[in-house]
Parts: sequence; structure tokens; C-alpha cells
Amino acid sequence: MIQSLFPSSPNDIASINAICIGSGRFLRSVLVPALIGCQLKPIILQTRGRSFMDYCHERLLQNGDNQNKDFILTYEVDTVFQSKVETEEIKCYGAGTLGTNEGKEAFLSNLLPNMKSLSIIAVGVTEAGLSSVTSKAMQDLADILYACYKLQANGSLKCEENSNGKICVICTDNVPNSGSLIQTYMFDIAGNKFDKTSQTDASDTSTDNVSNNGPNKKRRVDQDSDNGASNFRIFLEQNVVFHDTMVDRITSQREGSNGMVPRAEPVPSKALVIEDLNGDLPKQLTMQSIREKYGVVARTKPGQLTGDIALKLRVANGTHTAIAHVLALSQLLMTDVLSSGQDKTELLMKYLDSLFTHQILPGAQESFGLEETKAVYEDWRQRLTHPKFGLSSFFITQNGAQKCGIRISPTVSDLILQNKPVTVTTIFAIAAILRFLTPINAKKSVNGIYTGWLDGFKRECSEKIVSDKDTVSYADGLSYNLRQGWYEFRCSCEIMTDNKGPKLLPDLLGSFESVEQPIRYEEIIRSYLTKNDGGNLSDDSDFKDSLNVLVKAVSTIYARMVAGDGFFKLLHEMNDRQSVFDEGGFESPFNVLIDTTPGGGTSRPLHYRRSPLPNDSLVLKAKFDADPATIKSIVFSEVSSVSAIDLHTHLLPPSHGALCLWGIDELLTYHYLVAEYFMTASPNISPEEFFAQTKQNQADAIWKALFIDRSPVSEACRGVITTLTALDLQDELQARDLNGIRLFYNSFRDDGIAGAERYSDMVFKKAGIRYAVMTNIPFDPMEVQHWRPKPKDYSNNFRAALRVDPLLSGDRKTVESALLASGYNNTIDGAKKYLHDWCDLMKPEYLMASTPHDFVLKEDNGILTNINKTGVNEDAMKLPGAFVDVASSVNGCNVDCDGGEDGMASVIDENSDFLSQVLMKVCEERDLPLALKIGAHRQVNPRLQTAGDGVVAFADTGVLARLCTRFPNVRFLATFLSRNNQHEACVLATKFRNLHLYGCWWFCNNPSIIEEITKMRVEMLGTAFTAQHSDSRVLDQLIYKWSHSRGVIGDVLSKEIIKLIESGWSPNRDELRRDVKKLFGGSYEDFMSKSFVRQK
Repeated sequence: MIQSLFPSSPNDIASINAICIGSGRFLRSVLVPALIGCQLKPIILQTRGRSFMDYCHERLLQNGDNQNKDFILTYEVDTVFQSKVETEEIKCYGAGTLGTNEGKEAFLSNLLPNMKSLSIIAVGVTEAGLSSVTSKAMQDLADILYACYKLQANGSLKCEENSNGKICVICTDNVPNSGSLIQTYMFDIAGNKFDKTSQTDASDTSTDNVSNNGPNKKRRVDQDSDNGASNFRIFLEQNVVFHDTMVDRITSQREGSNGMVPRAEPVPSKALVIEDLNGDLPKQLTMQSIREKYGVVARTKPGQLTGDIALKLRVANGTHTAIAHVLALSQLLMTDVLSSGQDKTELLMKYLDSLFTHQILPGAQESFGLEETKAVYEDWRQRLTHPKFGLSSFFITQNGAQKCGIRISPTVSDLILQNKPVTVTTIFAIAAILRFLTPINAKKSVNGIYTGWLDGFKRECSEKIVSDKDTVSYADGLSYNLRQGWYEFRCSCEIMTDNKGPKLLPDLLGSFESVEQPIRYEEIIRSYLTKNDGGNLSDDSDFKDSLNVLVKAVSTIYARMVAGDGFFKLLHEMNDRQSVFDEGGFESPFNVLIDTTPGGGTSRPLHYRRSPLPNDSLVLKAKFDADPATIKSIVFSEVSSVSAIDLHTHLLPPSHGALCLWGIDELLTYHYLVAEYFMTASPNISPEEFFAQTKQNQADAIWKALFIDRSPVSEACRGVITTLTALDLQDELQARDLNGIRLFYNSFRDDGIAGAERYSDMVFKKAGIRYAVMTNIPFDPMEVQHWRPKPKDYSNNFRAALRVDPLLSGDRKTVESALLASGYNNTIDGAKKYLHDWCDLMKPEYLMASTPHDFVLKEDNGILTNINKTGVNEDAMKLPGAFVDVASSVNGCNVDCDGGEDGMASVIDENSDFLSQVLMKVCEERDLPLALKIGAHRQVNPRLQTAGDGVVAFADTGVLARLCTRFPNVRFLATFLSRNNQHEACVLATKFRNLHLYGCWWFCNNPSIIEEITKMRVEMLGTAFTAQHSDSRVLDQLIYKWSHSRGVIGDVLSKEIIKLIESGWSPNRDELRRDVKKLFGGSYEDFMSKSFVRQK
């Protein structure tokens, strides 16, 4: 058996000037061809085996070249182009092995001493070869360098090809700072191995000496030097250059070649980058022609190589890592599938393109330049989508925990530091890595190997692992089985979590054997992301807020992946702009993925935000335990994300012009704050003087009195603060800058109706309102124009409700006047037709009654005759609700709707034919409910105008009971103003299925009372009520009234859920979402969908 394939001719030996330690495929496909192109003559030495030497020998025999005079060996390299595969024969000038005593002897004693010059020592070994100073490769390199030191010392070996006469050591393994690492190893070996008391002399080239690995053989100590080790170190420092490098040509192997034939992609622009700060490389190796043909680039300035590596890690390696775990888990085994044009792979490329364009590029361009970064990606993208060349996706997933920190986290850090948005694509990439590193169960690894389950397979179905014919090995000791749905992986990342001590990441992820809510993963994910050999992100104060969002976002996507929401389902949601991705798609900011929500309770607003868990997410099927923090988080998340129906407001749409109230001045002059202002105002300021001022001056006075002169702690004042904060006006608030706040609103007002519509839409979105039901009483010329001759169009955000006050109270005179003035017959049928016509016009959700507290019907047994006209505007009387004006003029009642709350009558004429034959008949015929608001006492202090209304301490609930009894086919919506009526109202709701309670009205709309009422209703009614309505008259109020209410309702509901679980019930999130939806409008819709009329 041959021990070497070296030339025998002294001249041939003397011409060799490059040594390759190792026979790595990259070295043979990139560096060796480049060395040949520079007219250098390299030999290749394996450190352990002899497979390459045997391969070359076999080729010699096959080609009949055993008598090769020049002793030039050749090996093949396949380059895969899109339309063909080109095979090139690469020369080398010798092959050997350092893995046997004889092989190492042949080189150290026979070949090396006869070489005249040595320019390059290439190191082409695996990562294991560079992992330790004691590795065989590093020990062999030290022996060779020591031999070179001795040969140079006696003048027999020079370095003629290199400008500075120094031997250049070039590593072709993908290890950061490989040159510096090897230099450190060599210095260490120089100080420990080659001392004269314990080591042999590696420079003795006599045939009696063999490798220090040989049995019973020792090299003698250098007798020519008093300090051989010290001089060797000086030689290393002065005569050897250890170049840092970057390698970047994807290289696999020809099928069936046992690794002997590299199979490589076309040469990229930077296949091998070598740092050469002092011009030590052979000049030929730095020529432009070499760069263009072989992709070998010399970097001569500090920082250039660092930039190349950083860009490669972020762009090429970062996108590779981001996609590999998805491919592997999705059973897409090779990266060349990305060129297939399939729907799935097209989607993956859209994801990668967005990841680069909106994450990697913005993060990198400040440091590396826009054009350079784009050029790297364009080059990489072409390589990644090569149709005939790909790498094993499973193979790329190795060391995923560390690669995330090296390849993806730098982009995250730069984006955060530069105050640029992190998007959902980055979150998806990190979550996919963690999903890959999640084992099937909590069992410990076997010899460091864990087992995971593939996307699309059930976790529990993959537990019975059997290695069979379908099992495929993808790396040393690691396999996968697509049919059974499992794969193996290693992970050595150890993290700390509270009260658990250091544990391996997969052990912690696998400890959750069932689907959990996102909050349950947050602690582990935070620990991983901030671990140096994990996510490698800072947890400094500058990163704290962003890190918190990042952790929550990753936890959400990870929870969905573990639950079984497929990778492509998630990507489709992003690409198709579904759910929370509807505005940004792949570019959606990462905060849309927050599930756990800050705020809530009676003290903190719980602002609306959309849930990152769509209704079909399998996370919703997961049950949750009685952990209070988890339950509160889940409940608050669901309450904050439910779209509410505001079933009673006094809002009007922007199409109604000035009747649509919005803006800071309207907020500050709302009657809640006017009443509070007069509690503190000087006696010198009369209500009449105050109301005579302009709206802005009124607002200025209230701002000073309630926000400047004292803290705005009342619920009404706090509501203004909450609203302005939600509108991102914190700076103006902190500066107490009322005019600055007005400037914000002016930016909308300046656009007229379009600006108002835009502002209205924004408020509805911020408040999380599906639609709001108006109170429509057009009684003045300003509102008439919006209904006649044709109702103006308005947004779907608004729905109508028609007030019918006199019909409920039996106000015969007012009704008859309205009918006569409108041209209707003074008959019951005429009254019904009048009401039907206006129902056709307004298409109301329901009819609503609201009359003054002191309005008392005087019973009149007459028919609709002998009625005197009242001199009212007959055109105006043709409008629904116009009879309210008549009531005001005939009865002296001050009935208006332009600022005050509506008060229900304390007297309802239950025997009136208007009630039984008109109002109730129309309700039955049109199947419309009647909404009642009970308990207001109008004009307690008339001087305060709309701010002067009060409450009836104990309203008569018997009227409501009798209405429900007498008209069982009519549905009634009811709310009570007095706290004292709430319990009796709940009892009534349990007795009448045609009664639905809603909201905490007016003086009850304070957190402490909302809490009390909601708790009582849940305990008595379950979810068969509507928890809140805003009663808003100013558009902006939707924001704070719902944010404050959500917090209180969420707090109440979380405590009730805890009680339920502790009683033995195990709810899942889907059930919770259903129930929350009912409390925020779903029960109202259920009630509205009932038809007792059809049950007759």
C-alpha cells in the first residue's frame, strides 16, 4: 500500500511551494484552483485518513498515468449551472496523509526538506479540526511550522513568492477569525510542546525520526539553540502570517463519489475573502483576474473583512437560517426547491425578500452602505434560487440556537438602536428556530440528541419512533423520518430561568407537553434571547422596552407553531394581509403580535388592540389552569381585542356637519365637566355668563380650573387624559399645552368633511367599535337638511335609532299635532303609518323613548278630533321626532337633545291607545325592539342647562315588568340610571326573556360602579347581557369610555373565571373569546335576532 503520492524528481519536489492540510471540499473547489491560477504548485495532505490520496492513485491507474513524468495529479470538481453541470479537472502536485506514521514521515522527512520555497499553508479541515488546540489538525500544523522554522534557520527553505517573505496560513473553514484562532493555538503549542526538556525536535529531517505520534519514537531537542521554544515563537511572529478569512461558496458532493468530487455552485463574487493588511500574500493571488475567475478577494484595509463577514452573516447566512428551519419542518428537504415556482416556495421567497428589504437592509445600510448590502443580497438570492443546486435544509439547521444570535440578532439590535421597526418576518424567523428546537416531550435527550415533530404531524403521534427504511441520516448521528413525522437534533444552549437553575433550552421547551398560551413561554424565550450563546441580545435599559415586545411577539408566533398553526398558514396570513397583518402584511410591526396586554383593572385603561390569535388558531383550543397571572393575562387580552357594539350613543356622523361633535373643545365643555367646573368656579362667574362665551373660551376656563389649578383625578377629567394619550399627545399633555393639542385637531379640521371622516374612522379603530347606534331626533333646521329630501349617506360605523317619546307616554295632543302638520290622518292608522314611514326612512336598529321627568300625561278620553294647530313649522313636523318640539311649545317642557342626557319618564301611560295600538303594534309589525333608559331627573338645576340633570334615586321598575308582561312579543332593551335599581333590574331580566339589560349609564359609568354592576350581572345573568354602552355625545369619548370599561370588565371577568376553574371547570380560550364577545355586543345581537312575533 502506498504511503504517499509525491514526486520523486528533486526538481519536481523543489518546485512545490504550497501545502494544503486537509482535503475539504471548499479548499479543493476554491483555493486550490486559485493557487494553480497563480502558478503555485500545491500538495494536499489529509490529517487523518487517506481517501483523497487513494482517489488520486486510482485516477492515475485508470488513466494509465502511473509513469507520469511530471507527477501532476488531478481531481474533479463539478460546477452546477442552471442548464448544465460542468466538470473541471484540477491539478495538484502531490497527495499524502498525516494520519499514519509512514505518511507523516514521508512528508516531514522526504518532501519538506527538499522544497526550496513555501508560500502558502492552507488549512482545509472541519470545524472540529479548529475546535481545540489539541486537535490532530492543529498538532500537525504546529509540527509542520516547527519543521519550517528549523529549515529556514539553516537556510534551506525560503518564501520567495511572497512580497514580505512570510509564509501565509489561510484557513478555508467557516469559522470567524480563523487566522487569529489558529495563531493563538500555535503560540500555545510553541510554549508547551517544543521545549527542550519534554519534547522532540520536529525539525530533524533524518530518516531515523518520525512523527511524535509514532510508537517509541521521540525527536531530539534542538541542540543548536538555548531556547528552541522561544525562537520558534519569534519565528511564528516574524515569519508567518495567519490570515483571517471568510468563505462563501456552497459546496456539497457528487452523488456516489463518497465526498471525493466537490459539487459546487457557480463561483460567487466573494467565494474566499482573505485579510491582507500588510501585503503579505503572493501578488498573483491579489490580482483582479484571480478575483474575477476564482472569487478570491484580498482585503487590505482594517474593517473590510469584518464588514464582509457581518454582511455575509446577516444577508446570506441570516436568510439561510431563517428559511432552513421552515423548509425542514415543512418536509422541503433541499434549498433548491425555492426555484421550483410552487405556490409554497413563491411564498417563502416573498417572505425572504421582505425580511431582507425591510429588516436586514435598514439595519445594515448605516454600517455597510446601501448599495453594497443590496449587491450582497442580489448575489445571494440568485444562488439560493439556483434550480439545480441546493443544500440539505436539515443540515443547515444545525446549531440553530447559536446561529440565531450570530446571524439574526445583529439585525434586531441595529434596528432597535436606530429606532427602526422590527417586523413580523424577524419574529417568524426566531420563532421557527425555537419550534425546531422543541422536542416531542419532556424526556431527556439520548446522548445529547433530541427528537422533534414535523409541521403537520400531531405531536403525540410522533412519540413512537422507529428507525426503518424511511429513516434518513442528515448529519453525524442525526436523522429524520418523513413518513413517521420526526427528526433529531442537538442543542447545547443552556439558559437560566427563575427557580429552575441552568437547563438546556430543549429541556425547557419540551417541559410543556401540551399547547400553552403565549404568556407561558415568555420567561424561557426571554432567557434564550438574552443568553450570550443563544439569542445574544442585550437586556440593557436601552433595549428593555423593545426586548419586552420582542419576547411577547416571539412567544405568540411560537405558541401558534407549537399548537399546529402551520408555517404556511402563518405566512399566508401575512402575505394576504389577514387578521392583524391587514395593514402591513409582511411589513407589519412586531407589536401587532403582542398577546399579553398591559393595563386593565379599575386604575389603568385597557386600550383596544387586535388579537394576534385569529379565530381559527389552534391556540384557542388550549385549556388553561388556575394560575391567576395567566388567567388575567388571557382575559385581558380577549377583552382588549374584542370589537364592541356600542348600542346607545348620541353621536352623529361627519356627514351631519356641525352636529358631529369632536375635538378638544367639545371634550372639555361636555356637561360632565361643565358641572364639575361649577363646583369649583368663583361665585362671580354665573352660568349665564359662562354659556354666553365662545366654546373655546369655555374650554380654556375648564382646562385651567380642572387640569391646571388642580389634578384631573375625576373620572370625566381622567377620560380626557386617556383620550389624548391614546392619540399620542403625551408631550402636549406633559407641557400642559392646550393650544398644541388644538393644532393636532386642526390638522383634521383643515381637510373639512374628509378630515372629519378620517378622524372618525381613526377613533372607531382606536376604540375598537364595530358600530355605534345613534339617537336620531332631527327636530331643528340644522338636522332637517340631513334627512330631507333624502337622508345623507353615512359610514357603516353608525346605525340609526328612532326616538318615539310621546307614543310611550300617551301624549295625545303632541301626537295629533304632529300628524296634522305632517299631512297624516288623525287616526290610529295614521299614527302607525307616520311611524312606519320614518322607520322606512331611518332604518333604525330599534325604537327609543325619552321624555322629561316632570312630563305627566293628563288622560283625555277623546278621539283624534277637535285638535287645534299649535303654529309649528309643518315641514319640520314631517320629521320623526318632530313632536318633541310640539311638546316643548304646548306643555312648556324643555326637551332637547343637543347636549344633555335623555331622561325616561317617571310616568308612562300604560293604558294609552298610542302605546298599545301604535307603538307596540309597529314594534310587532316591524319586529323592532323598544329601548328604555330609566331613572333620569331632568333639570335639577336649570341654570346649568344640559349639565343640570340629576337622577331618580328609586325609579319604578314595575312599569318595565308590566310592559314585558303585557307585550310578550315585543323585545325591550333597558338600562337604569340609579345604582339602587340595578339588583332589581337583574332579577327582572331573569324573569322575562323579552328583556335585555345593557350598559352602565351616565352616573353609573364610573369604574367603581361599573365593577359592582358587572360583577352582579355576571353572577346573576351569566353572559346574557351587554356589559357596556358609552352614551357618548362627543366622538372622542368613545376612546376613553371603552378603554376604562374594558379594564374594569376584564378585571371582573378574570376573577369570575378563576372561581369557575377552582370549582372544577376547565375552559379553553375559544370558549372565553365567545363569552367575551357576548358581553361586548354578542348577546345584544343574539337578542336582536330573536323574534317572538314569529313564535305566535
